[in-house]
Amino acid sequence: MKQVVSLNSLERARMVDISGKPDTERQAVAKGIVKMQPATLQSLRRGGLAKGDALAVAQIAGVMAAKQTPHLIPLCHPLLLTSVRVEFQLDEGKGEVEITAKASVTGKTGAEMEALTATAISALTIYDMCKGIDPSMRIEAIRLVRKSGGQSGVVELEH
Repeated sequence: MKQVVSLNSLERARMVDISGKPDTERQAVAKGIVKMQPATLQSLRRGGLAKGDALAVAQIAGVMAAKQTPHLIPLCHPLLLTSVRVEFQLDEGKGEVEITAKASVTGKTGAEMEALTATAISALTIYDMCKGIDPSMRIEAIRLVRKSGGQSGVVELEH
């Protein structure tokens, strides 16, 4: 398998040249978890937080973050995203919000970083909006779970 390295001969970082790659439909899905006290999760579900509806704000923040990924991560190619979705699943038994972000693009490189960035910023937004009532919250397990498109085809890291 060919390895792509982002260092030039002087050991300085550089953006990888993707000009020779074909445009293909690509998709990436990332997930993450915010753990909190049961009472915090109930307030989150009701939208009864001092700062407002945290889930609505976190959803918008995640989409905006995906669009800003190349401004946040050095050497990350700017992409013309065709879709970004951020969804939440609340589990009161575990005291968790599971975040799922899906980013899609037709281009020469994948949208993994955009999906991961959307997940991370959504989690940080939830944390920020709930920290006043639950300073013990934890953000955990931000990871890529699936990607498709390009030479590697479908890569399923979780089911």
